[in-house]
Amino acid sequence: MLLPYTTSSSSSSSSSSILFCYGFDHVQKMETGESNSSNQRCEVSKDSSWYSQFRNVSNPWLARYVYALIFLVANLLAWAARDELSSLTALTQLKGVKGCKVGKDCLGADGVLRVSMGCFLFYMIMFWSTAGTSKLKEGRDEWHSGWWLVKTVLLILVTIFPFLLPSELIELYGEIAHFGAGVFLLIQLISIISFITWLTDCFGSEKYAERCQIQVMLFATVSYFICLVGIILMYLWYAPLPSCLLNIFFITWTLVLLQLMTSVSLHPKVNAGILSPGLMGLYVVFLCWCAIRSEPAGADCIRKSESGSKTDWQSIISFVVAILALVVATFSTGIDSKCFQFRKSDPPAEDDVPYGYGFFHFVFATGAMYFAMLLIGWNSHHSMKKWTIDIGWTSAWVRIVNEWLAVCVYCNVDAGGSNSMEEQT
Repeated sequence: MLLPYTTSSSSSSSSSSILFCYGFDHVQKMETGESNSSNQRCEVSKDSSWYSQFRNVSNPWLARYVYALIFLVANLLAWAARDELSSLTALTQLKGVKGCKVGKDCLGADGVLRVSMGCFLFYMIMFWSTAGTSKLKEGRDEWHSGWWLVKTVLLILVTIFPFLLPSELIELYGEIAHFGAGVFLLIQLISIISFITWLTDCFGSEKYAERCQIQVMLFATVSYFICLVGIILMYLWYAPLPSCLLNIFFITWTLVLLQLMTSVSLHPKVNAGILSPGLMGLYVVFLCWCAIRSEPAGADCIRKSESGSKTDWQSIISFVVAILALVVATFSTGIDSKCFQFRKSDPPAEDDVPYGYGFFHFVFATGAMYFAMLLIGWNSHHSMKKWTIDIGWTSAWVRIVNEWLAVCVYCNVDAGGSNSMEEQT
């Protein structure tokens, strides 16, 4: 959930070193003033460029960006199969391909699922081959960080393979992808709540509790203000008429959930303050806005552009931002494997892997299913307009259920935290 921390230093000679560090452990070490010389969980490479580190399999931090790039390319390829390639006459006559009885069966929504399946297979192979890796410089670590020529051939093969399968198997994968996408949303939700909890605990620690009170209050106040402004704007934009009962219910219930989270956090037995519910409120309001935005056009309660049939620049920008946001969310969630450790682990050794390779690839595998659902509106028989993503009633209800689930998980985490503190005392 954090961006990579990068620092470089140079001496009087021409030698230089690049440090690629990441994670809460590194931040905590910097806070406590621990030395970085013995327990540094990052790769140090002297007199070398990024390319040489990448070529010599010496930096798993660089490898993760390559996997994110592969994921981005898969997203763009799936979009092209849905919107661009389906309009080419030559590609709609692919009768020579076994799985494509008619060319269009390999394009449109079916094409999205085939590309998603290829991406899913690639990351699942990487998951099976790297799960359990604990030490640097062992075989599975080198496989994760290198062997790019072999993995390029593997990626091409698994991308082509789904296009040789009959449509019945692709439809079956589409049904399974619903559950895989749900798993991805749940993992992302836990990661976000874990980050908010960590941030709140950090500001509530003895080191920052006194000197950061004003900053915390200001940050929490701004968060609540943005939440209220967002709710008011949703009322104005998406519930202009009294007949918009569904949207009024969604927005009003979001306001109730915001109040509920605040009440739970301020309860004497919890005493978590107002920062964490304020930050969580931002996420909940954002989910509500995404849900209403996912409702199909044509209703009086959804204000759309008058040129609904035309593709304007706002639609293109929104689509590109949504794709990039999906890649970034998958990337950041994949590195956050420590959120899912149910017991305390031993202090990291110098040769420990910097993040869980298996978990990282598993998140990308479920993310492949998730981007397929976004591009087809969670329904393979639902037609999507060009430059649109995550549109349809199914998409809207998925977002709403995700919002409600987020509040339930957050309240349980707060209650569980208070119980553990009572046991310790």
